[in-house]
Parts: sequence; C-alpha cells; structure tokens
Amino acid sequence: MPKMKTDRGAKKRFKITGSGKIMRRKAFRSHLLEKKSSVRTRRLGREAEVTGGDAKQIKRLLGL
Repeated sequence: MPKMKTDRGAKKRFKITGSGKIMRRKAFRSHLLEKKSSVRTRRLGREAEVTGGDAKQIKRLLGL
C-alpha cells in the first residue's frame, strides 16, 4: 500500500498547534479594507480554530 499524500492546498492553509488543534485564517481580510473598521480588521487578522466536521475532513487531507 503506498503512502497517503498530503493535500498541498490544505497544507498551505492550515496549521497544527502543539496540542493538536487545527488553526485557519479568517475570511474578509484580503481587500476592501478601507470601509472596514480597525477593530474589525484586527479581529479578522487573528487565527481561528477549525471546529466540528470540518476538522475531521481537514485532518484527512493533512494525513493525520
């Protein structure tokens, strides 16, 4: 049986923490920032944890 390959797109988008959580970046931070408040853009800059069934799917893509 060959080794399972890591999905390269998923590898670039998600990061695993030391405790095993999967972190992602938030949407709506790439452009049209002038109309968004500073508080909002700062909040969007933080990473968020992937939860629920999405986490299970991403673990599979990452080969975990």
